[in-house]
Amino acid sequence: MHCDTLSEIWTGNAQSLEHNGLCVDLERLKKAGAKTQFFACFVNASDSGGDVWEKSWRDVLEMTELARSEEGEGFHLIRDAGEVEEADVTGRSIICPPDLKTGSSGIQGVLTVEEGGVLNGKIERLEELYRRGIRLITLTWNYENCIGSPNSRDPLVMERGLKPFGIQVAERMNELGMIIDVSHLSDGGFWDCIRCSRDPVVASHSNARSLCPHPRNLSDEMLRALGNKGGVAGVNFYSAFLREKDGTGESVRAGLEDIVRHMRWMMDQAGEDAVALGTDFDGFEKEALPEKIRGVQDMDLLWEAMRRSGITPRQVDKTAYGNVRRVMKEVFSFRA
Repeated sequence: MHCDTLSEIWTGNAQSLEHNGLCVDLERLKKAGAKTQFFACFVNASDSGGDVWEKSWRDVLEMTELARSEEGEGFHLIRDAGEVEEADVTGRSIICPPDLKTGSSGIQGVLTVEEGGVLNGKIERLEELYRRGIRLITLTWNYENCIGSPNSRDPLVMERGLKPFGIQVAERMNELGMIIDVSHLSDGGFWDCIRCSRDPVVASHSNARSLCPHPRNLSDEMLRALGNKGGVAGVNFYSAFLREKDGTGESVRAGLEDIVRHMRWMMDQAGEDAVALGTDFDGFEKEALPEKIRGVQDMDLLWEAMRRSGITPRQVDKTAYGNVRRVMKEVFSFRA
């Protein structure tokens, strides 16, 4: 449900979506049996300088053009619910465990924005993003914006809810058929999304706070609310969100067992229909990935670890593709 590969290519850290040295490219997605990948147009507002949000807006537009320029015979961006239905029929589903691989050569992409501040208080920009193929927006990143506040270790910031414009954004996203993503959002903003959205909401790349007490992760109460809303949480592979620091305060590299541990906990809290894959590939340095995981080519190791842990084949299937596919079908329809 989340990778920063497109943004890395746009900034010049890689040359092509088809083949590169990052964690994700089309060539390895195909070999791994992956059928659909969410690609984020990510902007770091602190790097923009000058008129921060206007420059970030222009940057996102350029990234959407880059994504569309990559479309061709082997790659297509999903734009509506009918295409998700087609994916269901043709076998082009989300990353599949080995026994579900179909051999289909095409990769489907879902285009997203990670930093809702690019709207800069202009609700009409949602329509422009929708027209350009954006189907999910992560409402905040690490800074306060026109929508709300980010997660924080400051309890006063963490309590802040959506701003009036943020409520308007959530309601309009429901009308357009865009997925509301609460990863990075403050707890108060999370609860406002649960209350005001009529559609399922997602946490595209967040883990369980009970297992790793980082504010980017979700509390058990939040996981249960997400499940009750029909949404999903995509497990993040960043080690700092999977394992606590050691006794000296140093970060500890996670392993496959930590990913599975979070999956099982999240299933226990939110239900097996609410857990998915977030990964956050290419959103941080490779040294912070769990051991043995270097990119999409290593996903078979995760399927094996899930099965060894006692996660049932049905639960593997739901986590691998079924739960996200359900949300996509439900939300990706134009209602304006």
